[in-house]
This record gives sequence, structure tokens and C-alpha cells, in this order.
Amino acid sequence: QVQLAESGGGSVRTGGSLTLACAASGYAANTYSMGWFRQAPGKEREGVAAVNTGGRTIYTAPLKGRFTISRDNAKTTLYLQMNSLKPDDTATYYCAASRDNRLSLLRNDYNVWGQGTQVTVSS
Repeated sequence: QVQLAESGGGSVRTGGSLTLACAASGYAANTYSMGWFRQAPGKEREGVAAVNTGGRTIYTAPLKGRFTISRDNAKTTLYLQMNSLKPDDTATYYCAASRDNRLSLLRNDYNVWGQGTQVTVSS
């Protein structure tokens, strides 16, 4: 059973940066694709970015250029570098993993979820 644990959330001012991390543990964790999702209060959970085991990445268009997803060589730690943060980026950020190594921003393509980490951006 793969487990995910996010870290790195916090509070920043507009224009600031944060890096989130997600540690994956468990059998064959390094064979899963992984992604970041976020959910703001009163809104649906939305895909942010994802990376598969081959290193291919995908981003939701509005965030591309400000957010960068990456994965360590062991493929067990996922990162999200977030720059030029805005109050609209305030949300709980979730790490997710797909057993089928799908490169997707769809919630239903992911089998495992972390508990989430809060990001708050103030003006």
C-alpha cells in the first residue's frame, strides 16, 4: 500500500514562493505517476500538475510558468515549486499517485491521496 505525506505548506505574501514536497512510501511507489491537486474553500478539487515515471509533465494551463513539478531520481519524492503566488492560489494542496502511471489531471485517475497541506497567500 503506497502512502503519501505532504509538507511545505504555509503562509506567504503575494509574490512570494513556496515549495511543497510529497514523500511516497510503500511497495512499488516509484512505479506510480504522481500529481498535485488543490482545493480552495467552496470549490472543486482541481488538478495542478503531474509527472509520470518517464519524467513527462503536464500542467493546468493557467499555472504553467509559475508552478514547476519535479520528482527526485528515486521517484519517491515529488515537489511543486510555486512562484509569484497570488491570493487565488490559497488552497489545500494534495499529492496524489496513480498506480497505472497515467499522466493526468483528472481526480479519478489517481488511486492514492495524501492528507493535504495548506497554502495561504495574503495580499
